[in-house]
Amino acid sequence: MKGKSKTSIGRTSLVPVERIQKSIFLIRGHKVMLDNDLAGLYGVETKVLNQAVKRNIGRFPADFMFQLTAEEKKEVVTNCDHLAKLKFSPVLPYAFTEQGVAMLSSVLRSRRAIEINIAIMRVFVRLREILADNAALRKKLEEHDAQIKYIFNLIGQMMQEPEKPKKRIGFLTELEGHHRRK
Repeated sequence: MKGKSKTSIGRTSLVPVERIQKSIFLIRGHKVMLDNDLAGLYGVETKVLNQAVKRNIGRFPADFMFQLTAEEKKEVVTNCDHLAKLKFSPVLPYAFTEQGVAMLSSVLRSRRAIEINIAIMRVFVRLREILADNAALRKKLEEHDAQIKYIFNLIGQMMQEPEKPKKRIGFLTELEGHHRRK
């Protein structure tokens, strides 16, 4: 098929899926990709990507894109070796949500940008499916959790030896004997 990208398990013709996956971070409760990683995938400089975004800023509301704080940048750089070069950059990176990444395809119009966006969207969809599967599994485990605890409590009780009445040594006083007879 001439002109179409080939897809195989774990790889698109342009970039391995693993590279895309390691570029997705959870920041402020959103799955995002940083401008630096996106620029690398698109084959452009980060500055060029950000200039295109700024020329079309109306397409990128706060739920599509936001700038990291200095603390967020430090945390991302600390946790991701491939972002080490950002450590000494005075510029705070931009983070793009899934919708922001999709919007980039309308700003960066190259064939590569379109193909990379398709690959990224597929990874985001697959991540949502994995999270949904894990949520369903967690719910099933929680439903059975109470039953499992009950069974283990019963087994624990059955394994304990029954308490034998304690034999008292000595004499009963008249008062103690009176209470026992009742």
